[in-house]
Amino acid sequence: MLVFNQVHFYYKKGQPVLDNVSFTINPGEFVAIVGANGCGKSTIAKLMDGLLLPKGGSVKLNDLDTSVPEDLAKIHEQIGLVFQNPEDQFITTTVMDEVLFGLENIRVPREEMSERVSHALQAVHMGDYLEAMPHELSGGQKQRVAIAAIVAMRPQVIIFDEATSMLDPQGREQVVSIMHELHQQGLTIVHITHHMEEVLTAERMLLIHEGRLEYDGDPLAFFNSMPAADYQLHLPFAVRLHRQLDHHIPLAADWKEMIRSQWSINYKR
Repeated sequence: MLVFNQVHFYYKKGQPVLDNVSFTINPGEFVAIVGANGCGKSTIAKLMDGLLLPKGGSVKLNDLDTSVPEDLAKIHEQIGLVFQNPEDQFITTTVMDEVLFGLENIRVPREEMSERVSHALQAVHMGDYLEAMPHELSGGQKQRVAIAAIVAMRPQVIIFDEATSMLDPQGREQVVSIMHELHQQGLTIVHITHHMEEVLTAERMLLIHEGRLEYDGDPLAFFNSMPAADYQLHLPFAVRLHRQLDHHIPLAADWKEMIRSQWSINYKR
């Protein structure tokens, strides 16, 4: 499990970015982290992966502590981080080399590499692009290759830090679909996003507001009962649609099914 225990962090002393933040993410969960720009979401991602260290409190993955230098290498192997801009992660000239690079860093035996690369690219639906050069790919394809490079290392947790924010709607849908496929395979997924439609597909939502954990629970319950605008969050389309239709049907837990039901009801009329 991934545990934040009373975490305090600042970039400039006296100006806390995170103040006494505590939560636990259990193995196999799909958690969305949301909040206004500058609230500390990306800082949380870097603290999870040990790229930043807490100024107070602790961040642990199982019995590994990010503040213990001997634990950091193991944490980096078990937690993968996908950034907003995939080009920030590319350092090689072909898709295959990009996926291989991470495996070489963690000293995977060479006889295992080919199978891992093939499996990872198939997992993100990029198996036909082995020899392609990154600059030839679309934004969504580049992001999928970045994900494949993480998947090949076989982490326990993958953090997506605004990984869909630079993509068009089709690219976002593809990447979110891959997140859920990986989750179904047993990976723990942490999805940091400002697209509220994506939040509804998560099992659990953490809302960070002014450096504190303001909400921890079911995403749909939050949007149905709390003033999202107070936290500079937009209501998801499905929630807005439901309100505009005056609650003609009960609010469904599956937002896609709710839209299909609403469409069917109104189409028949």
